[in-house]
Amino acid sequence: MNASNARPIASVQWQPAERLGQLSVDAHLRPWLIGKGLLTQRLRETCGARFALRVVDHWTGLLNASHKAALRMQDNAGLFCDVEMLCGEQVWVFVQAVIPDATLSAHPWLAELGDAALDETLNDLSGVERSSYEYAWLPGSDTMTARALRDAQIKPDGLWARRTRLALRGAPILVHELFLPAFGGL
Repeated sequence: MNASNARPIASVQWQPAERLGQLSVDAHLRPWLIGKGLLTQRLRETCGARFALRVVDHWTGLLNASHKAALRMQDNAGLFCDVEMLCGEQVWVFVQAVIPDATLSAHPWLAELGDAALDETLNDLSGVERSSYEYAWLPGSDTMTARALRDAQIKPDGLWARRTRLALRGAPILVHELFLPAFGGL
């Protein structure tokens, strides 16, 4: 991805799917942003045996106003889990899941997923609802972008991201997926 081909969205305003067509997104990335099906499965199919999922970090932390608004709840804290999806040695997607305390209380097993893919795990359960995706260009100064690019040799001006709100029997989880510059390079 080339940052010069992307038009930043002022002050990280998440846009609904219908606005994505009005934004300048690289042609090879657009189908992945809007594509149907689980991203983990799509990457497994594309990368084959070269696909890997790596848990980078997980910690408890405070939820900011953006988290609370997207989750539609007022919990003050939750579990954050950073995961990388790789194709070969290249990180293609950085995922950050935000699981509020109330959701962890209702479903404590979520804190014990380990290397299991959250989307695939939840896909096999009943009572899971997924909101429509929202999209944003996250600047390099954004905390999540900085986490995603922490080991990158070349740091772009920002990354395209999408997010969705999952509800497991009504208990919300916020999932962000950031697409790194190596994405799609086989």
